[in-house]
Amino acid sequence: MMTVPSRQSGAALIVSLIMLALITLLAVASFKLGNSNLQIVGNMQRRNEAMSAAQGAIDQVVSNTVFTKTPTNALPNPCNGNPDTTCVDVNGDGVPDVTVTVAPTCVANHVVPFSDLNPFVPVDQGCMKSPPPNCAANGGCNAESMCSDTVWNTHAQASDATTGAQYVVDEGTRVRIPSVTADATCP
Repeated sequence: MMTVPSRQSGAALIVSLIMLALITLLAVASFKLGNSNLQIVGNMQRRNEAMSAAQGAIDQVVSNTVFTKTPTNALPNPCNGNPDTTCVDVNGDGVPDVTVTVAPTCVANHVVPFSDLNPFVPVDQGCMKSPPPNCAANGGCNAESMCSDTVWNTHAQASDATTGAQYVVDEGTRVRIPSVTADATCP
């Protein structure tokens, strides 16, 4: 007896199409997730570059005492002639990528008592003047010296014009300077 071939129902085709659709959805979701992660990492890198530029500008400002004499012109090489700005080329192509604006502000100023000076510290040697005659007899003296301790807040804002990344850093610094300079710039 001869058997009649049965018709195929196509179940394998339907299952394979469903599997293909699921794999395609998985691939699209993975691509979108990877793209989002890449964008997040890129933003973090821009943020870190802006933070480093801001910190570098603050380091330039506080590395010498020029800012205590001219707080509105604290950086030696301003960016494009703008005072208190610096340009940073992050990727080395010769074009500035990040612009940093700094603003040193005096927060406090107080005259150092003569008794707080150390004659063996070079910065204190310039502060000394003749103590009053009764200082030696009293074992010390609270007369004012020629120097002041000043406290400064240096505010730096870094901006990346290409990506729009911004970062702000504030750093405090204490500087001992002549009282004449402190009275002029830090009332």
